[in-house]
Amino acid sequence: MCVIMLASSVLLSALFAGLVATCVTLAIERWGGLVGGVLGTVPSTIVPAAAGMYLAGNEVEMIESMAIVPLGMLVNGLFLSVWVVLPSRLSSKRPLLITTLCSLLVWALAGFILLTSIERVLQSGVSSWTISIFGLFSVITLAILFNLEPREAPKGSQSVRWQVLIGRGAAAAVAIGCAVWLSGQGLPLLAGLAAVFPAIFLTSMVALWLAQGQTVPQGAVGPMMLGGVSVAVYAVVIMWSIPTYGAVVGSVLAWTIAVGGWSFPTFLVLRRRDINHSLRVSNAQQQEPLQQ
Repeated sequence: MCVIMLASSVLLSALFAGLVATCVTLAIERWGGLVGGVLGTVPSTIVPAAAGMYLAGNEVEMIESMAIVPLGMLVNGLFLSVWVVLPSRLSSKRPLLITTLCSLLVWALAGFILLTSIERVLQSGVSSWTISIFGLFSVITLAILFNLEPREAPKGSQSVRWQVLIGRGAAAAVAIGCAVWLSGQGLPLLAGLAAVFPAIFLTSMVALWLAQGQTVPQGAVGPMMLGGVSVAVYAVVIMWSIPTYGAVVGSVLAWTIAVGGWSFPTFLVLRRRDINHSLRVSNAQQQEPLQQ
């Protein structure tokens, strides 16, 4: 019976995650990096992941898995930063391939360091709540630093191919399915890291680069990083809401708090910042002929 419940949790979580994941590239392509980057990173794949972990394992393991998610999003922030910093420094004829490999290497190394460190911290008696709050403030700090200066975040002019959309949905489904399965096997820390594997970020960057060129995905990095903090917020809230209200009500409550308390205000702040930046640039351009 337990095996059947675990298998059904893995399957349902994976299918839902794959379906939701395909929408992010379309959002960035249709509305540009600002709107698509923020709205496309609202808590999505983590919703079935957390509920699946709760149903497949037990409450303690679910809380441990979610506690590592904010630090996992910090690792994802380092992953995304490679896509901004590295390409301009490459003289290679294959910048996309090198950037992809380097970003995955950074994620793997940072993830390994994170897992080994968290195990020692937990053994020393530090609570899961302390780890999650520390991770939340850390990822907020990194995201703010990458959004101090606005970058061009245009809409796409070419459609992303349907094969790429299917591929990214499949990648997200596999990642979330593995996370739920690992939780059911009694590996909550590894499950928490697997739940935030950057399948969406990776496929978004690659798909948009191939379809639109380098500018569109790079312009989406800052908003995606700041918008992705909502996933960390969701993880912190879900540690309380699911044990208190159950999988369904707890998930809805955590999603509402994460989106209403972070994603929507973030969008408003970034939009105002970009409007003010555009006005300053326009005024500067109008003043140049007068000075000449």
